[in-house]
Amino acid sequence: MAKSSRKQALGRGLSALLNDPENAIESINDKNADLLIGSVIELELNKITANPFQPRTNFNEETLEELSQSVKELGVIQPITVRKKGDGFELIAGERRFKASEMAGLKTIPAFIRLADDQESLEMALVENIQRQDLDPIEIGLSYQRLIEEINLTQDQLSSRVGKKRSTITNYMRLLKLDPIIQTGIRDGFISMGHGRALINIDSQKEQIKLYKIIVKKRLSVRETEALVRKLKDPKAIPVKNYHPPYVEQAASDLEVFFDTPVSATANGQGQGQLKISFESQEKLQHILNKIKGED
Repeated sequence: MAKSSRKQALGRGLSALLNDPENAIESINDKNADLLIGSVIELELNKITANPFQPRTNFNEETLEELSQSVKELGVIQPITVRKKGDGFELIAGERRFKASEMAGLKTIPAFIRLADDQESLEMALVENIQRQDLDPIEIGLSYQRLIEEINLTQDQLSSRVGKKRSTITNYMRLLKLDPIIQTGIRDGFISMGHGRALINIDSQKEQIKLYKIIVKKRLSVRETEALVRKLKDPKAIPVKNYHPPYVEQAASDLEVFFDTPVSATANGQGQGQLKISFESQEKLQHILNKIKGED
């Protein structure tokens, strides 16, 4: 009897299940919920509402237009994820694909169907965006903060959920301690995350802003900013004049990304120089050693 009923439901199609007012599927315990969950169907765009938990607040119009053109030619390759809510659906993940499809004039979009409460929806949206989208550093920091505060995750749990090292999460969240003016500067691309990490070491937000203006006006590099911060914190320190040819700066920048830790480099006119790799804990030092040995 159960098998016959299941076949009839499948025969009616998923769209029929979704538009059956007498047997609305709102939770995992509802009839035929197992047929709907995890399925991919074509949903009408006008039945989908935006996710109020969306961490992304800035959308690059140029890249969005490029994605829209791709959607026109090839369609939506990767389905969005939505949850059933009332008579319609709420977006969980894939807002760029959703917006690009609207721009392309599509009427429907392929979508994974989920049943999720607000907390699950928030977590899925935040984790999906952190992993898949190029959020700016402040948006990433805010996403991490929300996962910790609103989902009640520890930093270790968060590290496992998003696949990022705890030190990386800490570095992004520390940016939120900067003055809002500087945070906006990072989001708008006037300074980099590296500049922001250097400015965090200054306790006074007034002094932070003062240095921020100097960085922008003189277009200082991260290394020059770090030197300026050191000078501010210790005015009596004897300045060290170092030669920074472009290839040395590039090498330091590449190593900083590879080791996920601050790296500085100096060289003389004959090409002889030094590398300085910073670490914040024994765990971080071991991570660097493992990277060098090719074990991480």
